[in-house]
Amino acid sequence: MPRPPAHTRQPGPPFDAPAARRLRAALGMTPVHVAHGLRSSYALPHATPDLVISWERGELTPTHPELTALAGVLWCSPGELIGRPRTLREHRVARGLAPEDVARAVGHEFPAYTRMEESGQWRGTERQAAALAELLGLSLPDLVTVTGLEARLADLLRTAARTRWQAYVGPVGRIVPLDRRLLEGTLQELHQDYQGQMVATLSWGGGGAAGEASDAGRDFLDRIVDTFWTSLGNRAA
Repeated sequence: MPRPPAHTRQPGPPFDAPAARRLRAALGMTPVHVAHGLRSSYALPHATPDLVISWERGELTPTHPELTALAGVLWCSPGELIGRPRTLREHRVARGLAPEDVARAVGHEFPAYTRMEESGQWRGTERQAAALAELLGLSLPDLVTVTGLEARLADLLRTAARTRWQAYVGPVGRIVPLDRRLLEGTLQELHQDYQGQMVATLSWGGGGAAGEASDAGRDFLDRIVDTFWTSLGNRAA
């Protein structure tokens, strides 16, 4: 099928293919109708029914301009066609904002902001991070992710689960600025769950108990950031 040159294509946000298919069907449109709208109303001459079908099957992902145009044809917001955003760029696109608008709102020079989007490394003050969270509607877990701190948080949580959790309340609190008692309870729970799982696996197993405990421990540590946020939410509630 005709496609724009590779050098003109930029990675698009995570695309919700089932949502695109569902929205099209709800409008009584076929891929032919969608492709026609993309060509005639949004100047995308490469748009064909086969391309639309490939998007809906998850075989290809629309670029940012293609997704914006598709949202226009389907009478929806771009956010309705995006899966769960993870990166700063994905959250911005989900809100339908231009990069210069975000840069101006958070007090960054435009070139500096675009470099942050491209690198995935946030370089801003606490005030700027708060402005970013308000502008993009970011939850605290989302803010930690888009500012590039999730890997650091994961390392701290894994060490806290394996060793003395008390020593990591302060470092975790600098990433997740919440009530200290809430963080203490959550880290203690993670530590107890991890240690209890390891002991339980060893006590149940036979000759392969050590290997099973190791596998169980790795699985727990791989999921520790999600477990941390869930535990925090439960305690806060």
